[in-house]
Amino acid sequence: MVALAVNSILGSGIFGLPSAVAALLGSASPVAVLLAAAGTAVIVACYAEVASQFTETGGTYLYLRTAFGRLTGLQVGWLMLLSRLTAAAAGVNLLVTYLGEFWTPATQPLPRGVIITVFIGTLAAVNVRGVGDGTRVSNAAVVAKLAALTIVSVAGVFYLAHHARVAPLPVAAHAGQWLDAMLLLLFAYGGYEGALNPMGEAKNPRRDAAFGLFVALAILTVLYTLLQYIVMSVLPDPAHSPRPLADAARVFMGNFGARLIAVGALVSVYGYVGANLLTAPRGMFALAERGDFPASLAAVHPRFRTPHVSIVVFALLLAGFSLLATFAWNVTLSAVARLFYYGAICLAVPVLRARQPGAALVRLPGGWALPALGVLLCATLLTRVDFSKSLVLLATLAIALANWLVVRRSPTGDLRA
Repeated sequence: MVALAVNSILGSGIFGLPSAVAALLGSASPVAVLLAAAGTAVIVACYAEVASQFTETGGTYLYLRTAFGRLTGLQVGWLMLLSRLTAAAAGVNLLVTYLGEFWTPATQPLPRGVIITVFIGTLAAVNVRGVGDGTRVSNAAVVAKLAALTIVSVAGVFYLAHHARVAPLPVAAHAGQWLDAMLLLLFAYGGYEGALNPMGEAKNPRRDAAFGLFVALAILTVLYTLLQYIVMSVLPDPAHSPRPLADAARVFMGNFGARLIAVGALVSVYGYVGANLLTAPRGMFALAERGDFPASLAAVHPRFRTPHVSIVVFALLLAGFSLLATFAWNVTLSAVARLFYYGAICLAVPVLRARQPGAALVRLPGGWALPALGVLLCATLLTRVDFSKSLVLLATLAIALANWLVVRRSPTGDLRA
């Protein structure tokens, strides 16, 4: 469970976000990484209590559908789809950026478009033909990215023990910039909810969820803070580095270090996007099978027995978000979409306490304090949403409402309601 949670969180964010956070907060950015971890811990604690009441597969969708009904479940289903799309699209954008370490023209418009199209098309075709060696690819990706990040962290600490830090550029950060940084870092720490989807297959799901989530968060807090500190300490202008970890590694490990991080980023993104193309369409398929999503998304390929319509639809949407939006835009929108269902999970804590008294194996101390703090945190960060992202979110919520109006009187699958 710990490994699954780490793999769900450690995607593309850490390879690109250090420069964005540095631009907002300068030398204070490592402190922001720690504060974001503390905020994430509040939401993780709410997830831990809620998850400890269930043994079925379904994760966030199951929890919120049980607490608030079918309409909320559908809204969450669409928001989670948006979050997965934009998170994967951010990864695709980062893949092109780090590919530029080996082939400079990769970031130019035409080669970029070809790379994105071929990359997503190939992964979609592989998924249509079957799962294949997906587990081994996922495990290899985890080992590769953790190995690369650990080597660079150790080498960076050793370098700084024998060399002076670079003087940081002054940044006069105001409250709005701190909130913007928290929103971006929420993306880096997010994704753990994906590890809860298959809990029906865990040996002791009511206990294992809390343990896995908190241990994974502790591991990644140390890693993220250390990497942000190293970037700020060795790069003279980290805010304008398109490949912050690779550029930092080049300082104390030479071109080998930069190439190591670039390879780690490419493998990480490949595994992350591949995992999304494997799991997200099957989530769409499951909702369609229960009568909540359009029935066409539940179609199964007659030969390969895969949800080919869901896979193709997800791949087309992913290509659109990847081609038309930047890494930072996709990251922010993914984080904003998550805020809605993270806040809803916090709200679900007291609701499920009243509806299912005594069901929780894990019970948060302090009564309403932590759930209320989680809701306040999510609501505060939502004030940083700009107009373009508001339109996308409103459109998603409108589609979900229309979806509910169509299916509200139809039978539902075997799921708590």
